Amino acid sequence: MSETVMISACLLGLNTRYDGDHNLSKSIIEYIRAEKLTVIPICPEQLAGLPTPRGKAWFAEGDGQTIIDGHGKIIDQSGATMDQHFLAGAGMCLQIAQLNRTKRAILKQNSPSCGTAAVYHGRQKVPGMGVTAALLKKHKIRLLSEDDFPSD
Repeated sequence: MSETVMISACLLGLNTRYDGDHNLSKSIIEYIRAEKLTVIPICPEQLAGLPTPRGKAWFAEGDGQTIIDGHGKIIDQSGATMDQHFLAGAGMCLQIAQLNRTKRAILKQNSPSCGTAAVYHGRQKVPGMGVTAALLKKHKIRLLSEDDFPSD
């Protein structure tokens, strides 16, 4: 059996982004094929029951790690607090990873769920991790993003 890898569904060309679009990465698709990986597409926001399209969300305070620690705050463009949705989606992604013994995830950079090194505070990109990325890292799952592959 081949190794499983969880991948942000938008990077696979699925229309799961907040605006109903995708972020297809041909480099990641080529990598999957070359490595003969078994792909598990994930979208933490959809797993949490949020619709697509949905309002854009960002950190008002902290990042994914602070949300997991019970601090921080994620809001959407209407000003609604979204912490519980993002925590729920992260928890489901972790459960999927554990059920499949997944040791690696390729996540969408800058996302409030999936960002591995950068997220948004309003319109400003800042260093930090998304909620799902932080939870997976806490459980020793190796994180990559599209920034780790040649640009398309």
